[in-house]
Amino acid sequence: MNDEQHDLSQVSEVTESDAQGLTQSGELARTLRDEIEKVVLGQRQTIEEVLLAFLASGHVLIEGVPGLGKTLIVRALATCFGGNYARIQFTPDLMPSDVTGHALFNMKTERFEIRRGPIFTHLLLADEINRAPAKTQAALLEVMQEHHATIEGKTLPVPTPFMVLATQNPVEQDGTYPLPEAELDRFMLKISIDYPSAEDEVSMVNQVTTGRLADTLNVEGLRTVLQAEQVQTLQRQTASVMVDEQVIRYAVGIIAATRNAVEVQLGAGPRGSIALVRTARAKALLDGRGFVTPDDIRVVAAPVLRHRLQLSPDLEIEGVPVDQVIGEILLRVEAPRV
Repeated sequence: MNDEQHDLSQVSEVTESDAQGLTQSGELARTLRDEIEKVVLGQRQTIEEVLLAFLASGHVLIEGVPGLGKTLIVRALATCFGGNYARIQFTPDLMPSDVTGHALFNMKTERFEIRRGPIFTHLLLADEINRAPAKTQAALLEVMQEHHATIEGKTLPVPTPFMVLATQNPVEQDGTYPLPEAELDRFMLKISIDYPSAEDEVSMVNQVTTGRLADTLNVEGLRTVLQAEQVQTLQRQTASVMVDEQVIRYAVGIIAATRNAVEVQLGAGPRGSIALVRTARAKALLDGRGFVTPDDIRVVAAPVLRHRLQLSPDLEIEGVPVDQVIGEILLRVEAPRV
């Protein structure tokens, strides 16, 4: 075998190895999804979108009325990968140090000690994030971006993987501090969680009211299908899913179209293009493919863009849903044939 044939053989072996790794990662991701569905009933789309952000190393903003299982999703996901989770109830009097932690003087040792806040976990549920003032919101959003917190001049990294699932109530707006556009842009996806179907709600009521004293589902019966260390491998595999340049241009074209659309006052920035491709990679992996299609881009466009677009005042007054505008923009951008 000459050198050229030897090199080609190595390339072939690497390609087959990569393909096998992607296949195994996809199967593992689907197992994770199916396991979570055992306790989070009637919210398959929400579970999938949370997993897309998780696979793509992003954060999510979940909008929905109380009682639809947001906390349960976080607990179930943490249980399924052997991770830790924490919950912060955001209130108007919440201070940045309540989120990140603070230095406390120890009288016995006569030294200051760092007390780490709840952000030092794998999964953080930031409940009703828009009820805290801007300074506290910024403390959390800085950690989301940098993956570390600075306490008394000392930089402390958060655990890996690290994901923030922030929630906000779409109905109650009194006493809230809306997130600025620049801070909203740091969330990879905005997920709209809706009521379950009647059949799913019947199943939920049966599970909760049969032989239990509490009114919530528990995660005791869930299996741990992978460890926290394996999640990083899963995320690296997601990042290695192939994306044709035409598909990337298609994603960028959609983002550009949001900036030129008459219905939109403020379009998405470059971070929107990046989020669109990263989420599409995760979608392809979850569907068992090692490459991204234009359909993947279209499917994830709504959760990627709905918090990045500011509609024109006329449409805001008329109450036109942002998802409707996104759908119309997608129709205007020609998809490539790959």
